[in-house]
Amino acid sequence: MNFREIEKGTVHIYKNDPLLARIIDLSPSCTLKPKRNHYLTFLKSIINQQLSSRSAAAIYKRFMAFYDNNPFPDKLIKTPDEELRKLGISYPKIRYIKDFSQKIIDGDIHFRGLNKKSDQEIIEEFIEVKGIGEWTVQMFLIFNLCRLNVLPVKDQGLKRGAMITYNLKKLPDAKKLYQLSEKNHWEPYNSIASWYLWAALEL
Repeated sequence: MNFREIEKGTVHIYKNDPLLARIIDLSPSCTLKPKRNHYLTFLKSIINQQLSSRSAAAIYKRFMAFYDNNPFPDKLIKTPDEELRKLGISYPKIRYIKDFSQKIIDGDIHFRGLNKKSDQEIIEEFIEVKGIGEWTVQMFLIFNLCRLNVLPVKDQGLKRGAMITYNLKKLPDAKKLYQLSEKNHWEPYNSIASWYLWAALEL
């Protein structure tokens, strides 16, 4: 992944989709770039589920401070549930993050060799972890691995962005989003199209 690939994909979207081109003109450039700490990404996603942005940020800040910004799997497994509950993490989420950490320790899941796996293979591997669903893995594919052709059709922000951009009367379902992608030739850059549909919410 490099700037030229992002630029090429943005030009592709711009040439094929005049309505999304207007969003591109008005928005900051797509700045997708790989992230390295995949373990933290999934921990944060599980902890933040079903919380307001403000509450999620506060709880995650306390969580990171508790571990001096290094919540390694073995440390987390050894932490009593009651201590994690005091940080504001619910008991179900405590089970989820411990289950995830144990799978890392046991080698049931690992982050090596991800670049050799397809998007679907990665989704199928990680949704086996309690508390991690398809949407979470799709966000990981886009924002950590920078996979360029992911279309997270269940994402509510993406749906709202599409409704605004294409002047739809209601939020599009998965079928409609796939139709928009096909009609406007987003592939093989669905992730970049998604980026600008999210950007439409800020205009």
